[in-house]
Parts: sequence; structure tokens; C-alpha cells
Amino acid sequence: MTANSIGLTKKDYSGAVSTLCTGCGHDLISNHVISACYQAGIHPFQLAKMSGIGCSSKIPAYFMSKSFSFNSMHGRMAPITTGAKVCNADLTMLGISGDGDTASIGLGGFVHLIRRNLPVCYLVANNGVYGLTKGQFSATADKGAKLKSGAVNPFETIDLCTLALDIGCTFVARSFSGDAKQLVPLIQAALKHKGTALIDVFSPCITFNNHDGSTKSYNYVKSHDVVLQELGFYAPQEEVLVDYQEGSKELITLPDGSKILLNKIDSRLHNVHDRLEAAKVLTEARHKGEVLTGLFYINEEESNLIENLNLTEKPLAYLNEQELRPSEAQFDWVMNLFS
Repeated sequence: MTANSIGLTKKDYSGAVSTLCTGCGHDLISNHVISACYQAGIHPFQLAKMSGIGCSSKIPAYFMSKSFSFNSMHGRMAPITTGAKVCNADLTMLGISGDGDTASIGLGGFVHLIRRNLPVCYLVANNGVYGLTKGQFSATADKGAKLKSGAVNPFETIDLCTLALDIGCTFVARSFSGDAKQLVPLIQAALKHKGTALIDVFSPCITFNNHDGSTKSYNYVKSHDVVLQELGFYAPQEEVLVDYQEGSKELITLPDGSKILLNKIDSRLHNVHDRLEAAKVLTEARHKGEVLTGLFYINEEESNLIENLNLTEKPLAYLNEQELRPSEAQFDWVMNLFS
């Protein structure tokens, strides 16, 4: 098999055999994560897979079995991920959550992870229902959407991308689990982003939410999808040759030298550096019944939590007792601060 830039084959990024329903959109997300990490040359030993509870939180079992992994309590993925990253900032964090795990019981953790700008690629496998408990509406279900039973959702949706923009998320995107061409480079860019990178992935539930009347079914998303950009990702070692035409393409350089190429194909010619414009186009699209996908906003200038905490160069997880124990003079200095 063909080896990538660090000498690993795609098989080295595989995981266990999926136990999800046949045709579940979440299995496509697993495949796209494998492709993204393999192509970007991310070593499994350098990645930590974090999750909560739900169908979505089973996804990490199905890729990169050699990576670190932590399956937390329901809705607790965000705070657990924060602690793990602070203890070992050298790890690349990949959080996999669901619409219930993020927008309901985990909403508080989600909000505070974003406002702290924790360096993490945060993927939400969003199907609008609770698949493990027989398909009730989740908080991301659209108002007016119908269940297979005929029940109609009377409540307003929580739009995760709009919410993330409002609280300062520095990388906000949405995609569709069935769109590998768009989602794979988005995942690659999110993993290289130095702050919180949210990707809200519409991932249809084949069992409970893939019928007429659902706004998160395969047919609905495909027929209402409006793509803002065609995306390409270039690792630092790759030569980038682009024929620029003003107003149609933009090359964004990430801190490690990798690049995202945006080919703006939508008539809106969206500016990904304008947070207010991003919120505006998302709100307009939702009111039109459109499923807007692509990169909405990116900010590489904002400092992240690790930088703000001014942590030691050596990860906290590897500090020994002698390094952690302050000297008598240092202890007295600290105590004097409180006198």
C-alpha cells in the first residue's frame, strides 16, 4: 500500500469494525477522518480522540486504533478535552460529539471550550435526533421538522455555527457527511488550526431521521445544499501552484505553513475573515431553508488557551515531583502575595 509523508499506509489509520446501522452517516465521517489524517501525515501516536455518549461518540472506535482515546460521560467531552490538552499540549486533539452531546446536556461545556479558544478539531455528527433512545428530536432539529411517527418539532433550533460565531470561535465550518471532497480538506485544516475549529457535520440517521419531512435526511441535504467554496488543503512540503483570478480564489496560510485554497463558487463571494458577515449569511440561509456548507469564518490571529495560560515548555503530564515542587523561596513569594 502507498505510504504517506511519514511512512504510514492508510491501513495504519484504521479502527474496529463499525457496529452502527448500515448506511449511517457517521461511518462516512470515520472514513473522512482516516483520509484526512493519512493525507495530512498526522501520526496516530500524536492524536487524542475524545468523545462523550451517543451514536456519534462511538465513531472514534472506528478509526486510528493506535491513537490515545477517552470516552467521557454524556455531555462532558469538552471539559475533559480541555484538561487533556492543558496537561499535554503536544497532543493534537480531535473531539467527536453529537447534537445531543453538544447542544443539550453538553451545551455549557461547548460554550466555554470555544470562548477559551482551546486548540481542538471539534466535529459534531449532527442528525437532529437521539439515535440511541429511539429517535426523539434533539436541540438542533429544525422547527417544523417531522419524525417518522408524524410528530412535528415546535421548538426553535440551536444553530451550532451561529452560536459558535457569537461566542468567538476562530474556525467555523459546516459540511455534509456524504461530501468527501469538501469535508476531508476541512478536517485537515481544522486539525492544523491553532484554536478551536468547529465543523458541524450533517450526518443523516438512516433509522430514525431519513424520511420525507426530515430536514436532516440524505435527500433533503442534497437538494438544499448550497456550497460556498470548493476547498483544497496543501501540506507544507507540497508545492502550491494557483492561477489566481481576483474575487474567485483565496489562499489561507496556517501557522505551520499548510494552506487552504478556497475557490469561491457561490454568488455571495463570502469573506471568511468577517465574523459578522458569516453570521449574516448563515441566518439568511436558514430562513430560506438552505443548508449552507463550507468554511464560514477563520481567525489565525487570536491567542489560544495554551498561550494565555503561559504553560511550561515541557508538558505538564511529564513534569516530575522535583520539577513540580517549588523551592522555599518560591513558596514564600507566593504566600506573600496573599498577605
